[in-house]
Amino acid sequence: MKYLKDWGKKKLIGSDNLKEVYDCLNEYIKDNDTIVVALSGGPDSMALTDLLLRLNKKINLIACHVNHGLRKESDLEEIFVKNYCLKNNIVFEYLKIDNYHNNKFTEAEARKKRYDFFSYTVDKYKAKYLLTAHHGDDLIETVLMRIVRGSTLKGYSGISLISNFNNCSILRPLIYTTKDEIIKYLTDNKIEYVVDNSNTDTHYTRNRYRANMLPFLKEENKNVHLKFKKFSDTLLMYDKYVSSICKQELNKMYKDNKLYINSFINYDYLIQKRIIYMILENIYASYLECINDKHVEIIFNLINSSNCSSSINLPNNIVVYKEYGYINFSKLENNNFKIELNNEINLSNGKKISIIDYIDSDSNYECRLCFDEIKLPIFVRNKKDGDIMYVKGMNGKSKKVSDIFTNSKIPKEIRNSYPIVVDSNDTILWIPGIKKSKFDRTKSEKYDIILKYY
Repeated sequence: MKYLKDWGKKKLIGSDNLKEVYDCLNEYIKDNDTIVVALSGGPDSMALTDLLLRLNKKINLIACHVNHGLRKESDLEEIFVKNYCLKNNIVFEYLKIDNYHNNKFTEAEARKKRYDFFSYTVDKYKAKYLLTAHHGDDLIETVLMRIVRGSTLKGYSGISLISNFNNCSILRPLIYTTKDEIIKYLTDNKIEYVVDNSNTDTHYTRNRYRANMLPFLKEENKNVHLKFKKFSDTLLMYDKYVSSICKQELNKMYKDNKLYINSFINYDYLIQKRIIYMILENIYASYLECINDKHVEIIFNLINSSNCSSSINLPNNIVVYKEYGYINFSKLENNNFKIELNNEINLSNGKKISIIDYIDSDSNYECRLCFDEIKLPIFVRNKKDGDIMYVKGMNGKSKKVSDIFTNSKIPKEIRNSYPIVVDSNDTILWIPGIKKSKFDRTKSEKYDIILKYY
C-alpha cells in the first residue's frame, strides 16, 4: 500500500483511496460552505470528520449524532462524540430516540427518525451538503442485497456518490475506500473511535453479506469496490437516459397522483415499467430499499385486473387504488389498513389473498368458512393491540395474536403489518400461513367459501 503525507492542515498517513476521498471533498466543498456530517462516533464517521477538519478551507461544520437508545453503550458514545466536537470546535446536534412504535425497534423506523433529524438540522443551518460515511464495502453489500431481493435500475446501482436530499445534497466521499483502509487510517493517525458490536451480528442480513461475501470478492480483487462503483455509475448513467425519455411521457399520463390507464397501456412494457418505478421513486425518495420487483408486479396486476375498483397496500403506509380509468397513489394517515375482500387482495409483502372455487389441501395457507357462522363481508387488516383468536383445536380457548406471532417466530419488524382476516364483527377468522381459528372447516365438513394465501 502506498502512503502519502501532508494532506491539508495536518500531516497524516493514508492510502491512495483515502487520498481520493480527500480530493473529492476538496472538489465539492468550498470556502464558507455549511456542512452537516452524520457522526455516530464509529470508525467510518470519525475518519470522514477528521478528513473534513484537514481541508485547507474555512467551513461551518455541524455534527449530527443519533442515540438510538438500544445498547447500554449508547449514552457513553453520545458523550464521546459531544466531547470530540467541543475539542474540535464542531457544532454538536443530537437526537435521543426514547421510544419506537409499540415499543418495538425496526430498522425502517430508526432510519426514518434518523433522516428526519438530519433533514431538520440541514434546514436549521441551511447546509449545502449532508455527509454520510457510507464506504465502498457498503456499496458492495447494498448492490448484492438488491440484486437478490429485486429493485429498480436505480436501486440496483446501490449507493451513489451524491444524491438529492430535500433542500441539499447527500455526499458520500468514502465510497472510494474500504473499511480496512479506514481502520488503518484511524490507527496510523491515532484517531479514537467507538465500536458498535451489533455490526457483526449475523442476525442482520447486511452483516451476513459482510461476513460471507466480501472476503471472497476482496480475495479476487482488493479494489473490487471500485469495480462496483463503476458498475453503479454505469447503471445510473443508463437510468438517467431512460428516465429523461420517460419523464416526458410521464407528464402526459400522470397528474395529481393519478396514473391514467388508457394513456399508460399504449406504451412499450419497458417504458411502462420505468414509469411505475419513477412514480415509486418519487414517493419513496430516500427509502428506495422499501420497494422491489414484487411491488411493481402487483401494481401491474392491479392495472390489468378486470375489477373496476380495488386496492393494494405498499410499504410505509402507501395505498394504491384503482378507480374507473386511473390508478391513484396516496399515503395512509396512520399505520392501520383494513381492506374488504371481494375477490382478491394484493398485499404489500408481494403476496395475495384470494377467494377460490376448489382446493384439495388443508394447510394454514387455506381457510374454509361457513356464512352462517360469521358476519359478512370479510376484511383483511393489520394487527391491533389486544388481538385474540379462538384457535382451532384448543376447545374454545383464545390466544393472544402477539403470542401466536412469537411462537411462530414471525420477525418483529413485520408483525404490525402482517395480514389478518376478520369478519364484520372484527372477529379474527384466520392468520394466513400461520394459524386457523375455530371457524375454519375441513374439506369434509360443510363450508361456503374458500380463501387462499399465495
